[in-house]
Amino acid sequence: MPKLKTKSGAKKRFKITGTGKVLYQQAGKRHGMIKRTKKQIRQLRGTNTLFKSDGDTIKKYWLPNC
Repeated sequence: MPKLKTKSGAKKRFKITGTGKVLYQQAGKRHGMIKRTKKQIRQLRGTNTLFKSDGDTIKKYWLPNC
């Protein structure tokens, strides 16, 4: 059986915590800040946790070695 490779795009976008949750960077902060309110920009800071079912899918198919 060949070894499973981690998807390069997924390892750049997701991080697995010590408890097994999947963290991701929030979308909507790359460009077009002038259209967004100060409140929107402020609330998009930092990372969020994926829902358990979505996180399990990411770990199973895209990050098998984590």
